[in-house]
Amino acid sequence: MSEGLVLLYFFLFVAGFVGCALLLFRWRFAPLEQQTPIEARHGLKGDLLRGMFFLGEIIGSPRLGGQTERQRLAAAGYRAPSAPNVFHGIKAAAAILFALSLGWIGLLDKESPLAAILLAVCGLGFGYLLPDRILDAKIRQRNYRIERAIPNALDLMVLSVEAGQSLDTALLETGREIRHLYPDLAAEFAQVQLEMKAGRSRAEVLYSMGARTGSLELKKLAATLTDTDRFGTSLGPALRTHARYLRYSRRNRAQESARKLGVKLIFPVFFLIMPAIFVITLGPSVLQFTEAMSGFLAK
Repeated sequence: MSEGLVLLYFFLFVAGFVGCALLLFRWRFAPLEQQTPIEARHGLKGDLLRGMFFLGEIIGSPRLGGQTERQRLAAAGYRAPSAPNVFHGIKAAAAILFALSLGWIGLLDKESPLAAILLAVCGLGFGYLLPDRILDAKIRQRNYRIERAIPNALDLMVLSVEAGQSLDTALLETGREIRHLYPDLAAEFAQVQLEMKAGRSRAEVLYSMGARTGSLELKKLAATLTDTDRFGTSLGPALRTHARYLRYSRRNRAQESARKLGVKLIFPVFFLIMPAIFVITLGPSVLQFTEAMSGFLAK
């Protein structure tokens, strides 16, 4: 491989990192009136967020499926107006970083421009798709935390309702009480209060709460609250019954997982533990048999 190609790849590698550094420097010393709504963040994290926002503005967001992507970010807990641009900037930065890194590794290891280009293309695709997978994992983790918090939150709502408070006040007080222990569910209750203060109907706001997160249990809770409000049934017994149902479902899922554990352990036991047992139990016998046969054949 010629020295010119090595110098070219090294120039591209250094230029990418220098460009990222200049991008961070630009947002570090930009005037406050020209910054995005995330200018309140300080330190390295704030610089990185502003840099990703600027990069996302440069590459632009895809028109197809843009609303769906905003919903996915909201389901993961990122409701800021700048979240889509920051996310697109992260995807572009990850793609460039993986492409430069793998391309440089391929150039040093294989010393072939074709291998370096192939690795760079693979790194480009991997880096572009990796943030989507991480976002999906964050959505699942947040839904799991919300579903674990619902039964305890319902107990607090039952106490508030039976004390004579309305549903709106019960949601507000429950969100305040659980904001430290269950911040995700408290944030959803706070969002419900803000939307109702903005003039939306209670049924519409509750339906949006379930659809926004994508959690099945939160959708069931929203449907329960909407039905009790529509048909005028007693709210306290309905919430207590729903909390009992959620705990019963969680116990059934735990028992089901425990029953599946024996089947899942078959393959680790067979492929990992059984060979070690065979070596320990049959190993001495095999060695004695081999020594006896070798002595017999020597005679």
